[in-house]
Amino acid sequence: MSETLASPLPAVDRTLRLKQYYALTKPRVVQLIVFCAVIGMLLAVPGLPDWPLALAATAGIWLVAGAAAAINCVVEQHIDAKMARTAWRPTAKGQLTNFQTITFSTVLCAIGSAVLYFWVNPLTMWLTFATFVGYAIVYTVLLKPATPQNIVIGGASGAMPPVLGWAAIRGDVGAEALILCLIIFLWTPPHFWALALYRAEDYRKAGLPMLPVTHGAAFTQLHVFLYTLVLFAATLLPFISGMSGVIYLVGAVALGVGFTGYAWKLWRNYSDALARKTFRFSIWHLMLLFAALLVDHYLGPLL
Repeated sequence: MSETLASPLPAVDRTLRLKQYYALTKPRVVQLIVFCAVIGMLLAVPGLPDWPLALAATAGIWLVAGAAAAINCVVEQHIDAKMARTAWRPTAKGQLTNFQTITFSTVLCAIGSAVLYFWVNPLTMWLTFATFVGYAIVYTVLLKPATPQNIVIGGASGAMPPVLGWAAIRGDVGAEALILCLIIFLWTPPHFWALALYRAEDYRKAGLPMLPVTHGAAFTQLHVFLYTLVLFAATLLPFISGMSGVIYLVGAVALGVGFTGYAWKLWRNYSDALARKTFRFSIWHLMLLFAALLVDHYLGPLL
């Protein structure tokens, strides 16, 4: 690391450099995080939330999430360089030094935390910072290289966005927010294991103990299916608890049947192409599930 810190990189075009810094924040991942946080904000109150408050919370959460992603890029740069899926990242290619990346992450985290503390509320700031530590340190540094259950345990930090959004608007953590957190927590393993199945060789080369590497493909396929069953049950909790109505129930059942169907086929007749489809569907599953919650929240009372 000392050599990386000491050796400045060649001068590059300013626009290219900005793109490299932006890539450190893992925009697609952060967009999903922010989307789930915004859903938490919108569900926290009967009507529309206080928009200045919601915008400040969205900005703060985005900045801290981007900071955590940048730290992940630093810690995993040598692993990323060995994997086709991540070899393009600026840290893996040596386009940004560790010092530049850590400084960038620190600035993002500091600004985001300040926005949340002063313009939202201290509870949201501390919960968001705890999520930063959970992802950037507990998951990335401690769990990911140590156990095939890294995704299961580390999924707790990834499941927090709706709680952050809820806390930003309400100033507390309600049972409804925890239900949303549970859904994402249970969604995370089948989502990532579907990816790990067709990227198993990459993980093996990188030395990461992902489930397909340590326990084999068949074991992982079975667990993807079992988790989708548990997830399906959990997605019914908003309706059972009275948090949502029939509109959401119809969407949850349709999406649950779809995800479980993909997982069943993945278990019984595996192919890399099917694993890719399952992974892509899992992303749509979560987005549409939360969108159904939102539609039900606003249109349900009118029916």
